Amino acid sequence: AVVSTQSTGGAMKRVTQLSELLDVPFALIHKERGADGAVSQMTLVGDVVGRTAVIVDDMADTCGTVLKAAGLLKAKGAGSVEAIMTHGVLSGPALDRISKDSCIDRFIVTNTLCQEQNLQSCSKLEVISVTDLLASHILKLVDVR
Repeated sequence: AVVSTQSTGGAMKRVTQLSELLDVPFALIHKERGADGAVSQMTLVGDVVGRTAVIVDDMADTCGTVLKAAGLLKAKGAGSVEAIMTHGVLSGPALDRISKDSCIDRFIVTNTLCQEQNLQSCSKLEVISVTDLLASHILKLVDVR
């Protein structure tokens, strides 16, 4: 496996930390935007050949950028591509894009936003619950006071 991100700044730091924690390599995707704000070019830094590439980011909205990144990873030889996003906004064409995109194998989000309807319309979508994690931290805060 290899962890990757198509974002800059904090996402790159999180991916490098995750890479160290899991003892797997990382690959970074540098993106350039045109005057209209749309991604005009992406460049992969790192080796993904034959590996499962896992794209990690904080939020997925319309999913255009993450699916473009998935296409680049596949084109560069990744065996499979999965995405893990903390917040699945999944607005507009997102679910249709995920469903029809042959480059992405799984799209995983947390339940910070309700995904019940989305799960029914997208077979690639999976949801991880963060309920217990949040509850345990809330209880710690309450116990401190």
